[in-house]
Amino acid sequence: MPGIPSPRRLATSVNHRRTRTVEDSRMPLTEHLRELRNRLFKSVLAFLAALVVAFVFKNSIMHFLTGPYCDLPAKLRAQQAGANCQLYFFDITGAFMIELKVAAIAAAVLSAPVWLYQLWSFITPGLHQHERRWSLTFVSVSLVLFAVGGVFAYLTLETGLRLLLGFGGEHLVSLLSAEKYLSYVIAMLLIFGISFEVPLLICLLNLAGLVTTKRLRSWRRAEIFLTFVFAAIVTPSQDPFTMLALGMPMIILYEVALFIGWLNDRRKKLRGDTSVYSDLDDDAASPLGFDDSGEARRMAALTAQAQQDGRAGRKARKELAALAQAGGPADSAGDAT
Repeated sequence: MPGIPSPRRLATSVNHRRTRTVEDSRMPLTEHLRELRNRLFKSVLAFLAALVVAFVFKNSIMHFLTGPYCDLPAKLRAQQAGANCQLYFFDITGAFMIELKVAAIAAAVLSAPVWLYQLWSFITPGLHQHERRWSLTFVSVSLVLFAVGGVFAYLTLETGLRLLLGFGGEHLVSLLSAEKYLSYVIAMLLIFGISFEVPLLICLLNLAGLVTTKRLRSWRRAEIFLTFVFAAIVTPSQDPFTMLALGMPMIILYEVALFIGWLNDRRKKLRGDTSVYSDLDDDAASPLGFDDSGEARRMAALTAQAQQDGRAGRKARKELAALAQAGGPADSAGDAT
């Protein structure tokens, strides 16, 4: 029976995993498909386990989802005398299908850490170290923004329902089916969560150098107008309150994205243009054999740095030797050093 690994052995194993390169991820197509199959199997297994847990706690989940509706005054919803808040179904299999749908959505949320980790583990071996750092940052921020959007949608549900159902007056009372109500709630949570990702997309475009903050500010009036048009179209109820509840946070987050983009543009201006196109005129066409990946410039910088003494020079020479051993574009540069 193998012994328990020592802390030093565990640290060495973790460090080895952290320093994996793109070269380490190269494998035949069949190996990629086999790894994809294994990770899909683990994700499905986690989803099924979460589905069982969601069925066990289905009553608590339904109580959470129906909370905004049940908090409304009794005059706005039809219910039997002396009964608790109720939703109705009109098919023989309606109750089972509704609970299955709710449990499946809850299971997808509960198992999200597992299948997101499996997805991340499948993608990251093909990314460089700086790409992993940036992608992990954006994934983490996107999850936070989606959760904030979902929470904000849940907090505005009661007010929106009160406004919409209040139009019935004294002569009309709502008799909501559970399927339509839950579809409305889930749509609100998803729409708010996805909409809160738009500012992150703006930051991504700015960091990639595809758009500048100056240009975005010149479009501010049109962007604010289009934001409210978007909010009016995508919200399920399309009432003024829900439109404002979605549009105003999107405008605030958009201004935050502009501020982050301004900081990034200012940093680039102080550092100077370091892109691979800096030596080309804006109106001139690049040569057909132009290396727009920046690999040639990176290799030239490594070669120059390898000529120096000290820790930086040793690190550059080590990286050039690793690239030459892998058969990359650093063969000639590594030989020159």
